[in-house]
Amino acid sequence: MLKIIKRDDLSKRQILKVRITAIVLAIVFSGLFIAILGYNPFKVFYNMFLGAIGTKIRIEQTLTIAIPLVITSLGILVAFKMKFWNIGGEGQILMGGFAASYAALNFDFLPKPILLLTMGIFAIVGGGVWAFIPAFFKIRFGTNETIFTLMMNYIAIKWITYLQFGPWRDPNAMGFPKIPMFTSNAILPKLLGVHIGWIVALIMTALIYVFMNHTKKGYEIAVVGESIDTAKYAGMNIKVVVVFAMIVSGGLCGLAGMIQASGVERTLAVSLSGGYGFTAIITTWLSGLSAPLVLLTSFAFAIMIQGGNFIQTALQIPQSAADMIQGMILFFVLGSEFFIQYKVQINKRSQVAGDRNE
Repeated sequence: MLKIIKRDDLSKRQILKVRITAIVLAIVFSGLFIAILGYNPFKVFYNMFLGAIGTKIRIEQTLTIAIPLVITSLGILVAFKMKFWNIGGEGQILMGGFAASYAALNFDFLPKPILLLTMGIFAIVGGGVWAFIPAFFKIRFGTNETIFTLMMNYIAIKWITYLQFGPWRDPNAMGFPKIPMFTSNAILPKLLGVHIGWIVALIMTALIYVFMNHTKKGYEIAVVGESIDTAKYAGMNIKVVVVFAMIVSGGLCGLAGMIQASGVERTLAVSLSGGYGFTAIITTWLSGLSAPLVLLTSFAFAIMIQGGNFIQTALQIPQSAADMIQGMILFFVLGSEFFIQYKVQINKRSQVAGDRNE
C-alpha cells in the first residue's frame, strides 16, 4: 500500500522548509518529553543554549568540542563522496593519536614547532595507514567497508588499552593504568582561549573545499561515487582513487586524534576519540557533503552536546534524560533527510484491489 519513491524535483526552498519543519517538530516533541519529566521546557532549552554560549568559558568549551568534529567530518566527507562508507573514524582518530603520542614521548627533545609538526605528520600517516587497510581489502577482495571499518574501531580501542595497561604504562602513576603526560613542547598553544586546533580546522575546511571542487583528484572521487562505470569509461584507475581517498580520509581523522591528544588530553587515552568518529558521520551527512556546511553542522552539534552536559548539573536532569533529548532532536533532523531524498506514496490501486478481494 505504501510506495517509497526517490525524489529529484525538490527546490532549495522546499528543502529548507522540510528542514525547518523538522527542527520545529524536534523542539515541540522534546518539549513535551521534558514536560512529562516534570521540568519547564522553556527553562531547559534556555539553559542548554546558555550552557553552550552563555559565557566566554562555555564558548571555549563548545569550540573545543567542535574542532575534532569538524576535522573528522571533513575526513569522512572525502570517503562518503566516493560512496565508501567509512564508519572507522573512531579507530582512525585513536591511531592518529597513537602515532602522534609516539612522537611526543620519544622526540620530546625537539623544539616545540618542529615537534608539533612531527606529531601532525605522524598522526596523518597513522590515521591514513589505518584507513588504507579496509580500502585494500575492498579493492582486492570486495569486502564490505561498513563492517570492516566498524570492526577496526574496536581493534584500535583494544590496542590503546593494551598500551595503557602494558608497555606505555607510566611507572610514576602509582599503579594507575595511564600513559605519561606530554611535555610542554608537545602541547598545542592557545589562541583566544582555545588551542590552535580551531585554526587547523578552518584551514582544513578551506583545503578540502578546494580539493573536492577544484582539483582533478577531487573530481575523480566524485565521479567514482556517482558511477564506477562512468569512471572506468573515462579511463580512471578506480583502485588508485579508492586508496587515495581513504588515505586522505583516514589522515584527516588521524590529525583530529593528534589535536585531541596534544590540545585536550595532553596524553594518549582510550577516551581520546570521545565518540567524535560516530557523531561526525551524522554531521557529515547533514552537511550534504559540503565542506563549508560541515563547519555549521559541527558547531550546531557542539552546542547541543555542551548544552546537554550543562543542564545535567544546572537543572539536575539525569544524563539519560539529557541523552534522550539529544536523541529526539537527532531523530527529527535525520528523519528530514529521508523526506528530502524520498517521498511516500499511497498505492490506491492496491487498496481498491484489497477491498474487492475482501
